[in-house]
Amino acid sequence: MRGFAPSEFEARTRAAQDYMARHDLAALLLTTETQIRYFTGFLTRFLESPSRPWFLIVPASGKPVAVIPSIGAALMGETWLDDIRCWSSPDLTDDGVSLLTDALSEFCPKESRIAVPDGHETHLRMPLADFERLCDGLKPRHICGDFGLMRALRMFKSPAEVAKIETACAISGRAFSRVPEIAHEGVALDEVFRKFQMLCLEEGADWVPYLAGGAEQGGYTDVISPARPAPIAAGDVLMLDTGLIWDGYFCDYDRNWSIGNPTSEVASAYSRLIDATQAAFDIARAGATASDLFHAMNAVLAKGGETTDAGRLGHGLGMSLTEWPSLIPTDDTVLKSGMVLTLEPGIAVGDKIIVHEENILIGDQAPRFLSPQADLEIPVL
Repeated sequence: MRGFAPSEFEARTRAAQDYMARHDLAALLLTTETQIRYFTGFLTRFLESPSRPWFLIVPASGKPVAVIPSIGAALMGETWLDDIRCWSSPDLTDDGVSLLTDALSEFCPKESRIAVPDGHETHLRMPLADFERLCDGLKPRHICGDFGLMRALRMFKSPAEVAKIETACAISGRAFSRVPEIAHEGVALDEVFRKFQMLCLEEGADWVPYLAGGAEQGGYTDVISPARPAPIAAGDVLMLDTGLIWDGYFCDYDRNWSIGNPTSEVASAYSRLIDATQAAFDIARAGATASDLFHAMNAVLAKGGETTDAGRLGHGLGMSLTEWPSLIPTDDTVLKSGMVLTLEPGIAVGDKIIVHEENILIGDQAPRFLSPQADLEIPVL
C-alpha cells in the first residue's frame, strides 16, 4: 500500500512529543525533506530545488503545523495536517521568516526552548542569515539541539515502513536478475549503468537517485566514481550498487559479477565477503551493538590480512539512503527490533577492492534478510 494511514503519523507525533516533554522542549522545528515527510507524508521531488525553504513545527501537543511556500499548499492539504500557513516564495525580502517567527511564538511561551536537529547526518535547510533573523525574532525564546530526538525516532521502522523497504529491495532484486540482459564483454560500463536504471524503473522503482559501481580487472578501484565509457572486458569484476526508491523509501545493496571465469583470488575474496556478511547476520540480535557487527565482519575479512579502509561496514537505511547507526568500531548503538541495516563488508584484492552489501531487519528474535540473498559464489557473465 502506498502512503500511510493517519494513525502512523499520529504515533510518530506522540512519540516525538513524549520525547520533547522529557527534555522540556516547547516545539520541534524541522526544515529538511525527510524530517518534514516523516511527520506529514508530504512526498515530492520539488524540494530538490534549493530556491525555497520549507518548515514544519511539531508543537508540545496537537498536530504539526506546516509553514510552507504557497506552491506546496495543495499537496500538503492532502496530508493529515489541518494548519497549513503559506507565503509566496521566493521572497527576497522575507522568505517565510516572519510567518515562521509568528507561528513559533504562538506555540512557544517566552523563555521556552525550541529544538532543531543538530547531530550527525543533519543539516539546516535555510539560509544562515534567515536563521539568525529567526533566532533574534524569537527572543527570549531559545533555539537548541534536539537531544537526538529525530535520530532516536527514525532508527526504528514500523511494520508499514519495513514493507516499503522490502518492496524496494524486491524491485531491485528483479532488476539485478536481469543484468545478463544488458551486461557482457564489450558493452561500455556507462551503458550498463543507464540500462540498469531503466531495468529498475521497468520493475517498479519510482526513481533511481543512487547508482554506483565499477568494472575493472580483478576488482575495482573505488565504489563512487561515475561510470566510464570503457567497455567491459574478460577478467573484470562488475559491481552495481543501487539505492532506488519506492514510495519514499530506499533499498541499498549491491551485486558483483565476474566477466568470464573468475581468478582464484577473486573467487576467494567474494567467498570471504559472503562469510563476513553471514557472521554479522548471525549475531544481529536485539542487545548487540553496531560495533559488534563491525567486529564480526572485520574478523572474517582480516583472516587473510585483506581488509579495506572504507570507514564503516554498514549503516542504517530507510527514508534516506544512509541513516544512523554506522557499523564502525566506535558506534555502540544498541540494536533493537525494528532497525533496518545494511551489512557492507569490503575486501582488498591486490590494488583493487570488492564490496558486498545486503539489507536486513532486526526482529524480536532472529533477523531476516530484506534483500534477496546473493549467490554463494560469484556469478559469471
